[in-house]
Amino acid sequence: MTTSAETQSCVVVTGASTGLGAASARELARRGFHVLAGVRRDQDADAIRAPGVEPVILDVTKPEHIADLAARIAEWPGALRALVNNAAISVTAPFETLPLDEWRRTFEVNLFGQIAVTQALLPALLRHSGRVVNISSIGGKVALATCGPYSGTKFALEAVSDALRREVAPLGMHVVVVEPGAVRTAIGGRAIAETDRLAAAMSPEQQERYGPLLQATNANTAANMANGRSADQAAQVIAKAVTAGKPRTRYTIGWDAALFTRLARLLPDRLLDRITAARISGS
Repeated sequence: MTTSAETQSCVVVTGASTGLGAASARELARRGFHVLAGVRRDQDADAIRAPGVEPVILDVTKPEHIADLAARIAEWPGALRALVNNAAISVTAPFETLPLDEWRRTFEVNLFGQIAVTQALLPALLRHSGRVVNISSIGGKVALATCGPYSGTKFALEAVSDALRREVAPLGMHVVVVEPGAVRTAIGGRAIAETDRLAAAMSPEQQERYGPLLQATNANTAANMANGRSADQAAQVIAKAVTAGKPRTRYTIGWDAALFTRLARLLPDRLLDRITAARISGS
């Protein structure tokens, strides 16, 4: 792939401050792309900046940030090859206990933010026969107890991706979904801290009802982060989704994602309930 400014292809990666997004930005730059890496803070920009990686301040819930990104794409002399929608937050809490504003915040970041960025960049992607790569999750196929907020956004992202793929396929554009299982990134630690914060705000009755479940959930998250794939390994799959000549509509990352996406299709709900409960409890 040539790397002259006149012809070099550009890829946008949102949520590139750390973890999977940062690893994907580095891997795509290594493969010869110019990567616009969306970060939320100046210190994150300093950390990710490297040859082929240009940090851009991007909070996907802020229209002005998205407008600035679209303007940067408009002035780029090469093609926009792909948009990797990776920005997300993990919110884990029992359905009853999570304030509605927290539900809305999760959807704003994990779903509406992705839609807003995609809408802004879609004209450029269509001009260059680019593609959208949406980072979903195993949680977009199977919703574990306490994962309603996060899984709700990922189930919705899966549906939105299907609809968009069917709309733009006749126009020569691909839409790909990547479904990671456990990956060793900072999001796990942040999820545990967020769960603890939300648990502290529960009423005594709610803590009695759900306290043991949340403890088991946090233990399961910690175990997954310890045993999951590295971010660099996961980034290889995302890079494949960006570069494959004929990409699949979906890629899984890790044995757990591959297994549970199949179980979700094959098993009755009650049996899947028992399996997911055992997964959280570790039994």
